[in-house]
Amino acid sequence: MSVFEGGPETGSPLPPAAQRVQDALSAAGLARRIRIMPETTRSSAEAAKAIGCDVGRIAKSIVFRAKRRDRPVLAIASGASLIDEKAVKAVVGERIGRADADYVRSRTGFAIGGVPPLGHSEPAVVVIDRDLLALPEIWAAGGTPFAVFPLTPEELLSVTGGTVADIARRTG
Repeated sequence: MSVFEGGPETGSPLPPAAQRVQDALSAAGLARRIRIMPETTRSSAEAAKAIGCDVGRIAKSIVFRAKRRDRPVLAIASGASLIDEKAVKAVVGERIGRADADYVRSRTGFAIGGVPPLGHSEPAVVVIDRDLLALPEIWAAGGTPFAVFPLTPEELLSVTGGTVADIARRTG
């Protein structure tokens, strides 16, 4: 498997959306590099396969739409879990619904399948599932359906300012 790490330091440009994430990581003081994979990382299963890790180590990002305030809500949980919308609603304090592709792109600046936990065009309310905190390292989307990057749960909390809560249930 060949993995492309790009950016100014390597002399190889990243796709624009991935570069925005790399810039956000740098601005947050994290020395993490976006990796462009030869296979799609659009879903948790695809990302785990491309990276060569357990699906539980994928930090999947699901964007919801808060109904009353029409603001984006980013729920982040293990790829081995299902996000419980009622639990997210309880944390956010208002009704939520799934966001469609146009809403996700307009509010985050990223397409579904590549939504990272940081670098959004508009601040989102971020809720992180507690189970992610037990892992030594996780992998998140890097702005495109082929881009990923590793980070620790502590780094995820730091760069998102997210609220930790029990918002997911294991699928198996």
